[in-house]
Amino acid sequence: MTRRGVLLFAAMGVIWGIPYLLIKVAVSDLSPVTLVFFRTAIGALLLLPLAAGRNSLAPLLPRWKLVIAYTLAEVAFPWVLLSDAERHLTSSLTGLLIAAVPFVGVILSWLTGAADRFDARRIAGLVIGFIGVAALVGLNVSGSDLPAVGELALVSIGYAVGPLIIARRLSDVPGIGVVAVSLTLPAIAYAPFALTHLPPLMPGFQVLGAVAILGVVCTAVAFLL
Repeated sequence: MTRRGVLLFAAMGVIWGIPYLLIKVAVSDLSPVTLVFFRTAIGALLLLPLAAGRNSLAPLLPRWKLVIAYTLAEVAFPWVLLSDAERHLTSSLTGLLIAAVPFVGVILSWLTGAADRFDARRIAGLVIGFIGVAALVGLNVSGSDLPAVGELALVSIGYAVGPLIIARRLSDVPGIGVVAVSLTLPAIAYAPFALTHLPPLMPGFQVLGAVAILGVVCTAVAFLL
């Protein structure tokens, strides 16, 4: 891996490692649908003009069904389920359970006949990585419940299916276009529900800051990286 690759990998580790804490803060005042609306809307406002400027939207039209499938699997359903689960689970336990996504990806790849071979070395790497996440976030199961864990199981499946769709069916179309559309569609779909479930009072600075960071850094910047 090049130095640039290492830096990008490390940046993604941080950027996609902090959302669980931020989501926990945000759902203290916002409903899951409202949070996902603002997160996707912020990301779409930043990325859609960029995608349009690069002429990255038109090539998606022949693949619109696959783009919608990716949107449902990677963003629309998982982000609402994840936000709802965090109302009942600690952010550390959420992060640990989501760390199971690579294992789900391996299983799905094997079931669908992927060309990649997952030998003992790769499996050992996944296990070591999972143990590393557990060591970093700790194992705090206080306040957990089975339905919330079930929601995270569905999130893990969605997070594993999304990259498979990209790798196998959308690898030849502009990625920035796929991401921009996958944020725009949920923002439009959730707007009526989100705007009718706004909190009666303006959320505090911590909540507003969490939403801003989720939308700008953990969504727009993260997908660009």
